[in-house]
Amino acid sequence: MPRGGARAVSGPAPDPRSLRSTKAADKGGWRTLPAEGRGKPAPDWPLTTAADRELDLWEDVWAKPQAVAWADMGQELEVALFVRTLAEAERADGRVDVKKMVRSYLDSLGLSVAGMNRNRWKVAPAIEEPDAPAPSEAAPVRRPSARDRLKVVPRGEGA
Repeated sequence: MPRGGARAVSGPAPDPRSLRSTKAADKGGWRTLPAEGRGKPAPDWPLTTAADRELDLWEDVWAKPQAVAWADMGQELEVALFVRTLAEAERADGRVDVKKMVRSYLDSLGLSVAGMNRNRWKVAPAIEEPDAPAPSEAAPVRRPSARDRLKVVPRGEGA
């Protein structure tokens, strides 16, 4: 077993709001994925004959925002292996090691929060539809501060 030194997933995940991560982002940068997802049909299934559940999952994952990055990097095979493993892990008699492998795939494909951070991906804010009612324009309720609780006491003549 290796000793010491950094590992690929050692340490905390990058945070886009931290100053240190901002410096690192200048080098590599964060990628913003579209909130609406990929918007294209899923690619052809690259493995041997797929079960119906695998094809359903395949269509679902290729509609996610992360699919834009997978398509750019040609990760069809990795995503198919994830889908096949997920379908096996969903079974009632699914093995624990298969379920652990699914967790690993979730991180490496950016389907978990930690995976999104490690891949330096973020999802763009969703675009509001024009028909949607506008949020109320009322001022937000704020708690009174310590300054609000102070009173001005007039200075007395005898003081």
